[in-house]
Amino acid sequence: MSISLRSLILLPIWISMAHIQQGGPDEKEKTTALKDLLSRIDLDELMKKDEPPLDFPDTLEGFEYAFNEKGQLRHIKTGEPFVFNYREDLHRWNQKRYEALGEIITKYVYELLEKDCNLKKISIPVDATESEPKSFIFMSEDALTNPQKLMVLIHGSGVVRAGQWARRLIINEDLDSGTQIPFIKRAMDEASATITYIQISQENNPSQIIEGYGVIVLNPNENYIEVEKPKIHVQSSSDSSDEPAEKRERKDKVSKETKKRRDFYEKYRNPQREKEMMQLYIRENGSPEEHAVYVWDHFIAQSAAENVFFVAHSYGGLAFVELMIQREADVKSKVTAVALTDSVHNVWHQEAGKTIREWMRENCCNWVSSSEPLDTSVESMLPDCPRVSAGTDRHELTSWKSFPSIFKFFTEASEAKTSSLKPTLTRRSHRIKHEELRNNIGRKSKMSFYPIPWVA
Repeated sequence: MSISLRSLILLPIWISMAHIQQGGPDEKEKTTALKDLLSRIDLDELMKKDEPPLDFPDTLEGFEYAFNEKGQLRHIKTGEPFVFNYREDLHRWNQKRYEALGEIITKYVYELLEKDCNLKKISIPVDATESEPKSFIFMSEDALTNPQKLMVLIHGSGVVRAGQWARRLIINEDLDSGTQIPFIKRAMDEASATITYIQISQENNPSQIIEGYGVIVLNPNENYIEVEKPKIHVQSSSDSSDEPAEKRERKDKVSKETKKRRDFYEKYRNPQREKEMMQLYIRENGSPEEHAVYVWDHFIAQSAAENVFFVAHSYGGLAFVELMIQREADVKSKVTAVALTDSVHNVWHQEAGKTIREWMRENCCNWVSSSEPLDTSVESMLPDCPRVSAGTDRHELTSWKSFPSIFKFFTEASEAKTSSLKPTLTRRSHRIKHEELRNNIGRKSKMSFYPIPWVA
């Protein structure tokens, strides 16, 4: 806010103070009260009273934006990308506008998951009552029945929801880079191709049939619902007190004056009258870590798939490690490979045991933000899984940039598990690969390095 605007806002109060100071002791008390009011007024909050109303459209069409054939968000009339600074010098209003658009984008992605990807929306907790808070995940039709492969997708923290990697990318880049849809379609396309292949070939050579992926999309940031905070009505002391009438009258007078001052201050503090909200947490899904364990127990662990694959971005990697800590034996028996993208997990801080760290070294790979070419080995100070470059130094782009390498990694892991190699030979191949990694660290030479999970 400019100095002149601040002065105009406070000028009436200063004039009042000057007039009051010319009076007697009673007037000085009023001066003290005004000074107290001034000390409590947040001038930044005062800017709100000059904002346009926080009343935004609830559809893309209302914002005059649409996604073109390339999946890019463009203005319907001008064809220009999204403009954040729609109104100059009104950052808070622009941010609220951006957030309103983001909520529409979230619903739009949900629609794509159901209509374009043919996923089903599943409510959780599975035994929720009609009145309790609920969340949901998305699953393919064969997620629990596919006997071969299941892919589980976990996004990071923040405002993103199921099906998204980064809201910023969806709005400013395109749907491919910002959503999980390319991963889902790749898995579903393989499944569709397999169905056709089965119909043609199952009688001729059933041993060569390879099932596609079932898919489960987690929603780890949907931890609570927001409801308007109920207004608390304080019962007047005159209704239930045995105090003398004169004393009650004095108390009521003080209470009314206090409320008057509070309302006066609130007029400046909150001119937009935004609703005060409270959070009601979802049972057994109150955090990303809880959500991952819940979906594992009620869906992934119940699936028929022999090979479960995880793709976990950023905080999603931490949630996966926490899942491993809580369900170590089950995860080891069912999960074939884990692709992490710029994961923020920390095996020391999360107190992951030695057996977990060893399993991660053999079965996980972390594509991290780096200026090095895709799949170049990257040195790590932590004794967990190998780290390779995602081919970008932008955190939010790591999942999209490593997309082809992740599917190659999963294919190699699946082939290694079903191969005829003995466990001892497989473990030996791991030692060779880890020696290669150590020898190449520091040289920054490009190498295609994936840990091949060993058969237990």
